[in-house]
Amino acid sequence: MAHKIVVIEDEPDIANLLAFHLKSGGYDCFVARDGRKGLQLVQSERPDLVLLDLMLPGMSGTDVCKAIKGSSECAHIPIIMLTARGDEVDRILGFELGADDYVIKPFSPRELMLRIKTVLRRNVHVMPKVAHWQREGLAADFEAFTLLVDGADAHLTPTEFNLFGEFVRNEGKVLSREQLLSNAWGYEFEGYSRTVDTHVRRLRKKLGPYADWLETVRGIGYRMKRENQAD
Repeated sequence: MAHKIVVIEDEPDIANLLAFHLKSGGYDCFVARDGRKGLQLVQSERPDLVLLDLMLPGMSGTDVCKAIKGSSECAHIPIIMLTARGDEVDRILGFELGADDYVIKPFSPRELMLRIKTVLRRNVHVMPKVAHWQREGLAADFEAFTLLVDGADAHLTPTEFNLFGEFVRNEGKVLSREQLLSNAWGYEFEGYSRTVDTHVRRLRKKLGPYADWLETVRGIGYRMKRENQAD
């Protein structure tokens, strides 16, 4: 069954280019030309991925992203942001809002298709040896891709769940930002070490009272404390 992708892009030439490559790649593609219609399309179609332009009429891309990630029904849907704004602060803002990747215009369609495939694969990229993992109030189901925090769904994005899986798989080991980028993302970002920091910060927030289990190792990266170390 083909993956469903919603494209929210107001520039006709870019929207048509994206639709052409997505359909050629075997995806079912749905296109919206403004933010509000795009959000409605996401809510009705429940796609496997959203390609989201930031500069949109009617409703900004950042507001669309907030609305998607703030919905319990759609929060799990990965988002790749498309924008001509390439400053690091814009990239970090996108990741803070819950985006899974960030592609700067003009982009290579081939590279974008590769990133789409990688993001869609993240649900199965990092799999601990056990299908189920539990420690105190945290319970992860690596087959259903869910994490419960004291019985409540943490609503992790695919990237956040992949990152959590990497920490579980390497419990007690220090992981550098480069290792996390390679293993949890599935490919390397070009110098985006702050990407990891942003996602770890979001993950800690969702872990609630167990946030301090993810320990910062200054100058190196992060690790999940072993069970007998977590207080």
